[in-house]
Amino acid sequence: MNTQRPLAVVTGASTGIGYEIARELADGGHDLVIAAEGPDIHLAARRLAPHAQEVGAVRADLATYDGSETLVHEVHLRQRPVSVLVLNAGVGRAGGFLETDLADTARVIDLNIASTVHLARRLLPEMAARGAGRLLLTSSVAAELPGPYHAVHNASEAFLYSFGLALHEELARYGVSVTVLLPGATDTAFFARAGLLGTRLGRTRKDDPALVARQACRALASGRARVVAGSPATRAEELVVHALPVRTKAALHRHEAEPVHGRSGIAGRLAGMAGADLTGAAWSWAAHRTRAGRRRRTGPHG
Repeated sequence: MNTQRPLAVVTGASTGIGYEIARELADGGHDLVIAAEGPDIHLAARRLAPHAQEVGAVRADLATYDGSETLVHEVHLRQRPVSVLVLNAGVGRAGGFLETDLADTARVIDLNIASTVHLARRLLPEMAARGAGRLLLTSSVAAELPGPYHAVHNASEAFLYSFGLALHEELARYGVSVTVLLPGATDTAFFARAGLLGTRLGRTRKDDPALVARQACRALASGRARVVAGSPATRAEELVVHALPVRTKAALHRHEAEPVHGRSGIAGRLAGMAGADLTGAAWSWAAHRTRAGRRRRTGPHG
């Protein structure tokens, strides 16, 4: 009797959300091929080994064409159908657009966008031909926010959100489901790597990546088009942001992502008070709009 488990491929799986998704999938009965650029991917494979019958680690720079092809080659070598594809690898680069090095900016596009499209195009056709498979694309709640001081990253997340929703609609007739994951601020290495620790965004409360992964895998299994994953506060904040005017969204993001430069004492407290006033005003505006919309739908007597 063939007892081979289904195969899941997860990128950006050495730490954080990607690692936790890989662990959830392994606990759910999948073997794994995990990929990332750094040597920690091999440590991740050893940590995941008790959860799966087979865990393969691929160290490759997915921001390059050759790196993406290396992962495709390693997947094809196994001669096993891919049941779940998780395209989670991504990077950010904080700072003003004119001050950020062009190579760093290009790498955000190469990894977040080009690699995702490359791997999806190379690995989805087999799923479609088989009439079965699931794709999870990691975007972010930042997809809904113009991102001053993180402009290219937020734009890349908006691309992934749109791309994933389009594929959800397009591939349904082939029996392939596509889910877009929209986490909020999550406790991973992303903020340090992106240079965000000197910002209010980098210092904000963050969700547990294991919680995000559990919610993501539940949404993937149920075939949902999108899931805002994280704490109740994160999901509530996404609803508020969704209701805000575009200029207000941009102003809020600028406030959160602009470098604070280590202000302390009175200056730091004043900055915090200004942020609280701005955020509070946004929440009040959104609540007012929600109440007004409810009155329009239900009439003057509710």
